[in-house]
Formats: sequence, C-alpha cells, structure tokens
Amino acid sequence: MSEQNSPHGPLAGLLVLDLSRILAGPTCTQILGDLGAEVIKIERPMRGDDTRGWGPPFLKDTSGQDSGESAYYLSSNRNKASVAIDMAAPEGRTLIQRLAEKADVLVENFKVGDLKRRGLDYDTLKARNGGLIYCSISGFGQTGPYAHRAGYDFLIQGMGGIMSLTGFPDEDGGTPTKAGVGIADVMCGMYALSGILAALHHRSRTGNGQYIDISLFDCQVAWLINQGVAYLTSGDVPGRLGNGHPTIVPYDTFPARDKNFILAVGNDGQFQRFCDVAGARHLAADPSFATNADRVRNRQALVPLLRQITVTRDAGQWICDLEAAGVPCGPVNDLADVFSDPQVAARGMRITVPHPVSGSLDLIGSPLNMSETPVTYRFAPPTLGADTGDILKRHLGLSGDELAHLSAEGVVGLGSPALS
Repeated sequence: MSEQNSPHGPLAGLLVLDLSRILAGPTCTQILGDLGAEVIKIERPMRGDDTRGWGPPFLKDTSGQDSGESAYYLSSNRNKASVAIDMAAPEGRTLIQRLAEKADVLVENFKVGDLKRRGLDYDTLKARNGGLIYCSISGFGQTGPYAHRAGYDFLIQGMGGIMSLTGFPDEDGGTPTKAGVGIADVMCGMYALSGILAALHHRSRTGNGQYIDISLFDCQVAWLINQGVAYLTSGDVPGRLGNGHPTIVPYDTFPARDKNFILAVGNDGQFQRFCDVAGARHLAADPSFATNADRVRNRQALVPLLRQITVTRDAGQWICDLEAAGVPCGPVNDLADVFSDPQVAARGMRITVPHPVSGSLDLIGSPLNMSETPVTYRFAPPTLGADTGDILKRHLGLSGDELAHLSAEGVVGLGSPALS
C-alpha cells in the first residue's frame, strides 16, 4: 500500500492509529477510513487481529484454497494499513509512541491498565501530542466495580438487558435470545465514532485533544431506548414478545399460506386500510380495536383473529395488495435474498474490491451517501503486516537497514505488500 493519504473524503488528511481488534474498535476505525482518514492498524507479528482466525468461512485464494483471511476479519478492516509491531518489545513500544506523536486519533480496546504499563496510555502520549484524541473502548469502562472485567458481545447483550427483550415468551417455548450479529460491539463502535467526531470538532476550535472512555455495557444500556425509558417511566419490567412490538399492534410476523411475512401497522388509518384489503371491516369497526392503544390493550384477542385471516393468501399476494393500499409490510429475507435484492444493488450495499490473495473480494458497502464528500473504497482489508515497511519509512523515516534489523529481531513483521 504505497499511498494512504487519498485527497477524497471529509476526513482526508486525518491520521488514525488503530490499536483495536475484534469488532467494536475496528468497526469505528473502518468508518473513519471510509470517510478518508489514513488508518494504521497495529497488529501482533505472526498472529495479528484475533478475528483473522475466526472461521470458517475463509477467503479463497486464486487456486480455491482457504487463505487464512476470515470473513469475520474482512467485515470490518477495509481502508486500513496493517503494521505488525510487537509492543511487548521496548523497540516496538517506541515505534508506536513515535506514530502516536503524529496521529490525530488513537483507538484502543486493551484491558484497563494494560497500555499504561506499556507507556502507551493517554497521559503518557498526551505529553508527546497535546492534540491527540485517544479513545478507549472496553467492556465496562475505565471506572466502576466491573472495570476489570473483560467484555464480550454476548455477555454484554445478556447483562445489558437486550436479551430479556428478545425472543418468544416462555409460554410459547421461547428463551432470552441474543441478536444474530454482534450488535453490542457494532453499536459501541458507532458511539465511539460519534465521540471522536465531536472531539475533532472541539479540537478544531481549541487545539486540544481529549480522552474518550466508552464501554460496551454503557452503550448497550443506552440503546435500550424506548423499552428502557418505558421501564423507568412505569416501573414495569417488560417481557419478551417474539416479533411483536410493545406499543404498536399489529406489528409482527404473520403466517401466510406459504410462509411468514411482516405486517407493520403504525397508525389507525393503516389499520383501517389493512382491514379493507383483508375483507375484515368488522375488526376496524370494533371499539376494542379502534385505536392503537385499544389494539395494544387487546392484542391477545386481536392477533389470533388476524392470523386466521392472513393464512388465506400467499405472502407475495399480501405484500402486493397491502403495498398498493399504503400499508407497510414486507418479506422475511434470508441473506441470499438480501444480497440479490435490486434495492441493495441500487444503493451500492454490495461492493467488490481488488484483493492481493483472491483477486477480488465482495464486501458490504457503507450506508453513508454524501453529496460533496462521498465515502471511498480505496483498500481491501490488508493482509498481516502488508504495510509495515511503507508506513515506518513514510511516517518515521526508517531506512531499509533499520527495518531489516527490526524484522530480524522480531520487533516488526514485514508482510507482502498490499494492492494499492
């Protein structure tokens, strides 16, 4: 990767030092990279980010063999340079300190106290670079009785309450259920990104960097949103409703003749139109179901009646008829359906980038559509240490001989150069 400072993107010219791994931090830094920042991902020589081995599936090389690059790793590491440095070695820590002197942003997700012992904590680096924005991502934050604990997405979903709201009720054979993707990690990465952008704006006015302490647990509690505030308002602990909604009815999956579909009636007018399409005007006229509040109070009576009606037509027919009447509805797609959907293609949510191992690589696109400074897909997720030589030469002025010495000592790993 011979050049990382693309002139394109709203964050072009920003240098990000990424000491994070797994998902929350890499999600944050990938978006910074999409927006034009130069992102230097520091990885352990020989091993790299833990997620490189989290497979199968693994990317196939041009001969059809597993390359060792996992789909998990590929999901959150594009638009970055991989620099392999052993921070357990004093020379390695010095290299990272020197990079931090030049960085605008540093993102890390080590256990509380780990980087302080290595001289890579905020106070130490702030003394070298007063404008540094330093974002620490942890399971439970830098303070509080749980600060020492490790945090994993599944654990956070359970402790943070979202699993108590997800899944079918006990009487329907359900159990508390996690989301099918690492949503606690992803949302933490999003909150971290918001904090970093706010800190950059503050620095543009004052010249001062700052420290950002963000945790998976705090973020999980924050995005309980309406359910969390409903509890704080009423004192009633909400239960699991399967695919139903706590305060909107009907808003659920319903069985059609061939498969389930989604009905999302958001107001009384839409319920009237649904009943017209369904040939069930008597339900719209029933005072027990006249308003949304009535339907919520009487969901146990209404929903079984609706299910008796929806099984009389195929899902496709319901969707066609209801869309024509302006009633929100839709299919329950699997991922094959999603990535073959014409809307996904039209919105650029499936992208293909060149890759040095496989030739090309399909990834999920960015949802950010910006008229003046669009996101760019400049680099595929890098192979381990692919950019070590280029970055250390370009930013720190190391010579070829110095790199060779550091490599021979095991301080750095010099991977194969990436596509540029």
